[in-house]
Amino acid sequence: MARVAVFVLLGRCAGAAKEMVIAYRYGISHVVDAYQITLTLVSWLPGACSAVFAIVLVPAFVELRRQSAKEESQFLGELVAWAMVVGVLFTAILYLVWPYALQFMAGGLSVTTREMARQMLLVMAPIGVLIMIETAYGTRLQSKERHIGTLLDGLPAVMTLLLVLFMTEKSAMVPLMWGTLLGYAVFVLVVWPLGGKVEGHYARLSLTFRSHRWQPIYHAVRVFMLGQLVVSCSPALDQYFVAHLGDGAVATLGYANRVFGLLISMGALAIAQGTLPVLSDILGKDDVTRARQTAFQWSLLMLGAGTLCAVVAYPLAPWMVQVIFQRGAFTAGNTMLVAELMRYALVQLPFYFAALVMMNLLSVEGRYKDMAVVTALAFVVKVIANVVLTRWIGMPGVLLATGMMHAAVFCLSMIIARRVPPACRTGDLIA
Repeated sequence: MARVAVFVLLGRCAGAAKEMVIAYRYGISHVVDAYQITLTLVSWLPGACSAVFAIVLVPAFVELRRQSAKEESQFLGELVAWAMVVGVLFTAILYLVWPYALQFMAGGLSVTTREMARQMLLVMAPIGVLIMIETAYGTRLQSKERHIGTLLDGLPAVMTLLLVLFMTEKSAMVPLMWGTLLGYAVFVLVVWPLGGKVEGHYARLSLTFRSHRWQPIYHAVRVFMLGQLVVSCSPALDQYFVAHLGDGAVATLGYANRVFGLLISMGALAIAQGTLPVLSDILGKDDVTRARQTAFQWSLLMLGAGTLCAVVAYPLAPWMVQVIFQRGAFTAGNTMLVAELMRYALVQLPFYFAALVMMNLLSVEGRYKDMAVVTALAFVVKVIANVVLTRWIGMPGVLLATGMMHAAVFCLSMIIARRVPPACRTGDLIA
């Protein structure tokens, strides 16, 4: 677990370093607006699939490894082949709907920004295919408890960082779009030999469904995918609302989310490592009542811990933003604007930490349908809050709306966990 924590921390540091270099060179500008909108749209659907893979496919690979190498190789080859097909399909759809999606997402931005985003798409759209491929191989590595894939997640950020630092192209968007694309390409080239071999031989790609694992996986994905798609919509939804506030708004929100993300990701990692093994062990002894009591107690504890973290971080927000970003094109005025947004984001901390404990309980009980219902209802709360709060207070409204979404997840998951018995276990669902 310590190794996983180190790898996650290094990956986060790579992402933060990339944002520091982007802030130094571009500040809060329309270039960053175009880049963030494009990256969000090209990675939305593949990112949702990636999260589902991590939940559903890891147990499947563990079980296959206990059976036979032939069956594992067949399933891996079919998985990677279909992942490529789905990635190509996502990319084709994006090319077709891009003019309409860009007008919808960035209608409030300048013509220059929208044209820059259109040109970025022509280069960055294949990222969806690369994400699908590396996710398939990375999931198998994770099932073998080889967490090198977590470290390799930082490769796109590192490549972008290097190109932004050392490329002197007149076009400001060239290092951003090519750095991200090449980073994902290198990621795939590295993870392929690590995760693509079964007993020393590469799995043969095949567009078939001969493996007997597909049917139970289909049922699990069908239940879980809806909730994950909803969760993945949140960043795009926020960008839609702030983009209509004019140039620079998307970039400002992105910087605030990056600093806040460093806080929230470390807390989420600690909670996952602390709760998932314990809850799984208790449920393994068929003690559902004790598992729920433990989760309820921990969720209340995390509610208090998150509140304490928010209180401590509030006065430190300007200092954190200044240390990370304030240099080059990123001015002191930008620092105060981003720090103020980050302070609004802190309201999310208590509810996010508490909700994570309860969602982990539902996960170890294999209640994916309940998780999908909770996330869908919470997303409705998010949409309504975005509409109301952005009209009232502007850009900070999207951050407060996210806090309301996490509060809804916490409350709904508490109610469901108390009143609805688990229909099945994770192992039963995947087996």
